[in-house]
Amino acid sequence: MMRHWYEGFIGLRYLRASPKRGSVSLIAKIAIAGLALGVAVLIVVLSVMNGFEEVLRTRILSLTAHATISGIDGRIANWREDLAKLERFPGVVGAAPYIEEQGMLVHGAKSSGVLVRGILPAAERQVVDLSRHLTGGRLDDLADGKYRVVLGSALAQELGAKVGDRVVLMVALGDVTPLGVIPRMRAFEVSGILSIGMYEYDRRIAIVAMPDAARVLRMGGDVTGIRLKLADMYAAPRLSRAAAVALGGELQVQDWTNEHANFFRSISITKRILFFILSLMVAVAAFNIVSTMVMVVKDKRRDIAILRTFGSSPRSILTVFVVQGSLIGLLGIGAGVLLGVLVAVNLQDLVHGLESIVGFKFLDARVYFMSDLPARVRTSDVVRICGFAFVLACVSTLYPAARAARLLPAESLRND
Repeated sequence: MMRHWYEGFIGLRYLRASPKRGSVSLIAKIAIAGLALGVAVLIVVLSVMNGFEEVLRTRILSLTAHATISGIDGRIANWREDLAKLERFPGVVGAAPYIEEQGMLVHGAKSSGVLVRGILPAAERQVVDLSRHLTGGRLDDLADGKYRVVLGSALAQELGAKVGDRVVLMVALGDVTPLGVIPRMRAFEVSGILSIGMYEYDRRIAIVAMPDAARVLRMGGDVTGIRLKLADMYAAPRLSRAAAVALGGELQVQDWTNEHANFFRSISITKRILFFILSLMVAVAAFNIVSTMVMVVKDKRRDIAILRTFGSSPRSILTVFVVQGSLIGLLGIGAGVLLGVLVAVNLQDLVHGLESIVGFKFLDARVYFMSDLPARVRTSDVVRICGFAFVLACVSTLYPAARAARLLPAESLRND
């Protein structure tokens, strides 16, 4: 047993600077600290990207449907029959008609472009739950003929409007008069404020009752399209196209994966780039083990010569120093994982505390779509980072270990 394990025992003993003090050498501490810092930074950064992607997807899907089927010309005439078919289609758990058009809202001296969406509150609940995002009013207040509107929180702030105020909706479809074409206008009462948490949506969304939108936009009995909620959101591309084929006719299909593809593609690309760049930091820290091991080999020349004299093979000497370098790598990786996970789990509290100290908000919702810094630690990322760092640590030990294995006992003893 000792024949097979004495290399590991000696490698562990060589981590100590001196048998008298029994402390880890300074250079080994530096190598461990550097590797731990690199691993921790990589875990935190990838966790932030994971959290950003997850929160972004959740907030997008809290307002948009998994899939949308609309007419090629922007209208679907016999939508009630199509709606009934879609509600019975396998994999579809909810369907709701909608009307959507660009417009402009005016409140006093302020105006802003908006995306007007007409919905049926009862049907809309089957697709998305907007009620939990309402900070004022109720979705059921959007009744036919009442001409009420729910504004995004940032849009309401931009217009200076609050619940109970009246705003004027203007749409491009105008009335022809002797003075020319005048945009259609209609006054709406603000009945609620919607806060999704994403500036892009909170800044431009205005929700009204679908019959009111149909009258203002002169849609008649038509709708723009039908929004779907699916049992499996990741099957949206396949199910939405199959549902459109089942309906027949000329229809346009769009799902959440391609509607917001640029967001998720940019996150994926950024995550890969950051992994590559920060991996260089881990690589630099790992290759510090080379200098550590070179110094150890130089310090242990006499010990190596004695081991060779007692019959240790060059392979055993090589194993001793590979074990020592690998232990340094494992200690650094273990410390880095603990530090990285601890920081990632408590990142929001740390950021909020730092913001309160410096009096500056790091994330502007108008730029980053959210004001918090979420972090989600994924086991797959941690395993990949640990594996990468450990391979680099092991590779870093090969040159010093091979150099130790080639030392000649007589020459080492003569020099000492």
